[in-house]
Formats: sequence, structure tokens, C-alpha cells
Amino acid sequence: MINVLYIHGMGGGGDSRIPSILRDAFDDKGVNIVVRTYDFDPEKAHVQISRWVSELSPSLVIGESLGSIHALRIKGVPHILISPSLNAPFYLGYLSWLALIPGVTALFDRIYKPREGDRQPLHFKFSTLRKYLPHGKAALAHSIRSGSNDVFFAFFGTRDHYRKYGIVSVRKWKNYFGDDSAVIYEGTHFTEEEHIHSLIIPKIANMLGINE
Repeated sequence: MINVLYIHGMGGGGDSRIPSILRDAFDDKGVNIVVRTYDFDPEKAHVQISRWVSELSPSLVIGESLGSIHALRIKGVPHILISPSLNAPFYLGYLSWLALIPGVTALFDRIYKPREGDRQPLHFKFSTLRKYLPHGKAALAHSIRSGSNDVFFAFFGTRDHYRKYGIVSVRKWKNYFGDDSAVIYEGTHFTEEEHIHSLIIPKIANMLGINE
């Protein structure tokens, strides 16, 4: 059995959509797509994910959106990143002071409340958000530009609304991981199912050296 660790984005979890589609696609090919719900606190999450890596010895790590930052901190395995939000930890960290204003944390918790199910609980308090600054720096320290020998490949949507605000930046990705390390598809941040089947699944199969 080949283990693939899928690290979901903010507010995602064990029942996230994309890994469910991947499970169906690889169910009969000896590939185990593993996705687990981790803590919103990046330090606690890094400990959790590091334990999962030791347990599973994954042949591939896939990170989605903010989960890509966690994925990038894993060394010694190939990486596929889906709409990697390289600037998100810096936005969260530098704007963490807003959580000190009375009522702001409760407001953000309501706005970004995850759907029901096996989903990551979100709590936007100052002490948690501030930890995202070193978290983002640690991820970028493990890049091609910083000397990593790992394989990295990313997918971006042309209509990704987070690109407008710089949270998702193709330019920054290429600056750290190279010009040939990404594909841009005609779609959104949430990766329509057609692109999962036409782009992501074939890339996974190629990286694992298996037939689709």
C-alpha cells in the first residue's frame, strides 16, 4: 500500500471534497489517501502532522491552500500543492493585532465557521495567529530557492479570488520554486472536479510511478 498524506486547507477536515475524489480515483490502485483534521494552531498542527509522517512514511504529500504551508515543511518527499497560499501565514501573523480588539475574534469565528462534520475548528485569537509568522518562514526555508532537493509542483486557478489580494501568488511561488513548477488552469481557488480528474490525478499517478 502506497500512502499519500493530504493536508487540507483552513476549515477543512477528514471529509474534505478533494481527497474524497482522490480516494475514489485511486481506491483500486493500492494508493491510500490519508486526510486527518489537525489543529488551527500551527505549532500544535506541526507536531500532529510530523507524527503522521513518521507513522505513514508517505510517498507523496499533497497540501491544499493554507494546508500547503504545513506540507512544505515536510522534508524528503515529493510535494503537490493545490492553490498554495504562500502569503496567508504572513497576513494572519501581521494582522494578528486585530484580534486584540474586543469582539473581533468572535466576529471572525462566526464569519469563518466551518461546515458541520469532521472539520477543523477555527478560533482567531491573537496568540494563535501570531504563530503563523514563523510558520510561514519555516515553510519558505524549505524551498528550491533555499536549497531543497525535494520535488514541488503546484496548481493555480485563473479565477482564484485570493490571488487578487496576494494571499495566493503565482509570482511568489515561481520565485521560490522555479518557473516550471506550476500549472495554471481555468478555474477557481476550490479546484473544480474536472481539473482534479484532468490535471491533479494524472500528476499524482506520475509522481507515484503508477498507471491511472
